[in-house]
Amino acid sequence: MFELLKAGGWLMLPIILCSIIATAIVIERFWTLRAAKVAPGNLLAQVWKWIKGNELDGRRLAQLRTHSPLGEILAAGLGSAKYGREIMKESIDEAAGKVIHELEKYLNTLGTIAAVAPLLGLLGTVIGMIDVFTVIMLQGSGNAAVLAGGISKALITTATGLTVAIPAVIFHRFFTRRVDELVVVMEQEATRLVEVVQGERKVDYTEGARS
Repeated sequence: MFELLKAGGWLMLPIILCSIIATAIVIERFWTLRAAKVAPGNLLAQVWKWIKGNELDGRRLAQLRTHSPLGEILAAGLGSAKYGREIMKESIDEAAGKVIHELEKYLNTLGTIAAVAPLLGLLGTVIGMIDVFTVIMLQGSGNAAVLAGGISKALITTATGLTVAIPAVIFHRFFTRRVDELVVVMEQEATRLVEVVQGERKVDYTEGARS
């Protein structure tokens, strides 16, 4: 393995660094973007019970705000509920913007790695081919083994770059889709909260408990 990396030249170093960063991002995003952590299914039902029992106070709001990203959005809305529907919705939108930014954290980096890794591999191949043609100029083309070895060495970086880029593209699309799905769920829960608090909707207090 070390010989393979060594054969690829110095451009293997940034490609390997890209692979390490991409792996770390994938693991971190899998852990962070769990539905149960971002938008717990029973959270809105719990909030409704607090409202019904007149238990919603500053301590409960602080607890809700630190509970989860959905909790942060709901707490922002509840904190401004007394000012009317529009102010409540504006507060929710502001909190949602911050939450979505956090959910998309590192995804730009992962997308950049997916785009840059194959280019680094291609650059390594170009540099390797330049070296091959330099050998041809100096020694001629009579030694096929030397030429084949040089070309093989030149292609190592491209293969490695693609090996890093392909999973990065797949996971970038996967996490982008997951963020979109979580945002839809949180929007639905926030809309329900606004309608209930503003007296526009009567609900069963088990309705918020999603499977």
